[in-house]
Amino acid sequence: MERKRHLIALDLDGTLLTNEKKISSHTKNVILKAKEQGHVVVIATGRPHRSSILYYRQLGLKTPMVNFNGALIHHPQDKKWEGSHNPLEQKTALNIVDACYDLSVNNLMAEVQDNVFLDKYDKSLLDIFLHSSEELPYKIGSLRKELKEDPTSLLIYPREEHIDELRNLLDDQHAELIEHRKWGAPWNIIEIVKKGMNKAVGLQKIAQYYNIPKERIIAFGDEDNDLEMIDYAGVGVAMGNGIDELKSIAKHITDTNEEDGIGNFIKTYLNIHLHE
Repeated sequence: MERKRHLIALDLDGTLLTNEKKISSHTKNVILKAKEQGHVVVIATGRPHRSSILYYRQLGLKTPMVNFNGALIHHPQDKKWEGSHNPLEQKTALNIVDACYDLSVNNLMAEVQDNVFLDKYDKSLLDIFLHSSEELPYKIGSLRKELKEDPTSLLIYPREEHIDELRNLLDDQHAELIEHRKWGAPWNIIEIVKKGMNKAVGLQKIAQYYNIPKERIIAFGDEDNDLEMIDYAGVGVAMGNGIDELKSIAKHITDTNEEDGIGNFIKTYLNIHLHE
């Protein structure tokens, strides 16, 4: 009997990756076996390309990738593949930058695909934000002056006491133009992309490309930037360590990212046998 091909979408942080930012060997083996059997595996992450490509290579992927929560959908190995890049308007971004200056946020960063602009130098933030295996250029200086293009995303590192005020301000003044999410602990980073951008948008495009119906899309996630994707997928799976809101809309809940949640689910759901 011919196996029906599934599209398997993997969020990275808190989902595919352990807390040490690694792919466990069991989960990796299951994914490689699923690929061998003809299933299509894609990465769908809030991260930029530069800090996802390492895991893409570790899994030997040759598929499109969803970055920046859907604001960038591209194919790392096929420049002719028709992807999409939907950045924020520069004017909107600079209005938000001004509001952030008024609130004296700790720091701000804009990304134009893989080009990074950081408002103020901060070694620990660079380590978190750049999280890349490659040396990459970045500019440091006032975003008001340095940001001359439409950014793919804007990251705000607010003072603790200003988080609610800032999110309310974003809702009140920019709701028609932007989507904003808060990163999980320990970073209270607020991430902004263009309105209407989410991982489900990327998944839909990739599923159409491979002609895989919605009921055969398996998607894994743990945070609020996975909500649309988990809701959209025929088989939406929340990690055991995921937020309650995600678990409430997911069709399935699996083990945590530290307990091979993805590997265990795929193995059972797709009836994969490993010779270990």
